[in-house]
Amino acid sequence: MISAELARDLSRLSMELGRQLGVLIDRTGRIEVVIVGDKKEIMIPVLPMVRSAGGRLKGLRCVHTHLNGEGISEDDLMDLLFLRLDLMVVIKVQEDGLPERLYPAHLAPQQRDGKNWSFLPPVVPSQQEPTCLDIISDIEGQFAKFQPLSKIDAGRDRAILISVSSQGKALAQDSMDELVELAKSDDVVVLDTVIQRRHKASPHFIIGRGKLGEVMLKALLLNANLLVFDQELNASQTHSIIKHTELRVIDRTQLILDIFARRALSREGQVQIEMAQLKYMLPRLESRDDALSRLSGGIGTRGPGETKLEVDRRRIKDRLAKLEDKLKTISKERHHRRERRRKKDVPVISLVGYTNAGKSTLLNALTKSKILAEDKLFATLDPTSRRLRFPEDVEVIITDTVGFIRDLPKELLKAFQSTLEELHEADVLVHVVDVSNPRCEDQIRVVNDLLEDLDLYLPTLMVFNKIDLADPEVVAPLAAHYQAVPVCALRQETFAEFLNRARDLVVGKSRLQG
Repeated sequence: MISAELARDLSRLSMELGRQLGVLIDRTGRIEVVIVGDKKEIMIPVLPMVRSAGGRLKGLRCVHTHLNGEGISEDDLMDLLFLRLDLMVVIKVQEDGLPERLYPAHLAPQQRDGKNWSFLPPVVPSQQEPTCLDIISDIEGQFAKFQPLSKIDAGRDRAILISVSSQGKALAQDSMDELVELAKSDDVVVLDTVIQRRHKASPHFIIGRGKLGEVMLKALLLNANLLVFDQELNASQTHSIIKHTELRVIDRTQLILDIFARRALSREGQVQIEMAQLKYMLPRLESRDDALSRLSGGIGTRGPGETKLEVDRRRIKDRLAKLEDKLKTISKERHHRRERRRKKDVPVISLVGYTNAGKSTLLNALTKSKILAEDKLFATLDPTSRRLRFPEDVEVIITDTVGFIRDLPKELLKAFQSTLEELHEADVLVHVVDVSNPRCEDQIRVVNDLLEDLDLYLPTLMVFNKIDLADPEVVAPLAAHYQAVPVCALRQETFAEFLNRARDLVVGKSRLQG
């Protein structure tokens, strides 16, 4: 753990100074950092990036003195956990300035009595057996048994999902279930989920410090490289969590933006997504040189030019301006296409609904198309239109649109405003609902609220999809309550009532306009 000579020197100097002294030692025995504290504690600085990648232990052990005969403190154990140290070793200093014993502790792969660490027997510095490296190797071996490194999914993020909620247990779990689906839609391997219910989120970590320690231990065991939070993080919280965990950290908004970035195929969709990402990033730029940015002229500020932060901000703003110009051009082209369509006097039906409600599958079945339809959230991002002929030669254009979701990020809603303008050109909305989802009524409310926010007050037909996966005794009263049409998008024989009611709405709207 530490040589007997070094233990004696630390003890003597600590007693003479009346301060705790500590050293961080790597696995070769080299002292990396020397720490001088006060009488009660030491403060470990930001550690060098030794062995930090890959989720294993840090590769450093901390040895420090205690002057008042106390053992390993709660702060010592928190440092052991948060810094992923190989060992935390306390030297009790006697009144004569000599070391009494070494008191070591290490992280444990399984909780023992609700604790994430384990204490080794105290030892006299001159009687240390086995060697320190043998102890550390054994600890690493215990962690490796739980999740061998060879099982890591190559090229895929491995995430722990975290939610901090003041809602009831059922609502918090529903929200987490949706976050799991979002993560899977973005090809993320979900290793574990953590829900902490608190009345007020921590201003520094959003999650409690103790719970964050548990998350770090899980990341260590499962070789996670990503933490995904269900709640939106501010720049300070993101920075604090990254600093303590040394893992990549994103929130729900960033996850949704990444899904959209992967799936947007049209030129307009790609422009909108890049704009949304830049708008989200702008207030969250690392402010490490904010102090310099606030200086306005004077000695020492002329010559070098802009700080890196200012350059980054300016580049983002310049890029946003170019993208806005490009989007205006694309929007004009879309407007002209809509005008040509209007001149032909072809009614438009737009499919709306919660993401993964089955809109694309329904459109494929109605128009015999082959639009991408997957059992994933946000499988469709770009609006797609097809022609559909109703009985008695009534022809319409039916349009599939991006799905809505709870707490849709403001950046995303604004960025997709022009895409959602397509809905304003519709004559009839068909609100598709996944009635097999136990949260379908909440999803109905989310969609209705978003339509209201968009000032969309159009004739609407509600369609209960996926009736083959739902209990008929549940579907019937719900359908009656919402005046909805039950269908299964995979079975065309269920479409008769839907086609008749959709046709009646289109014809009725045309007569009113006529």
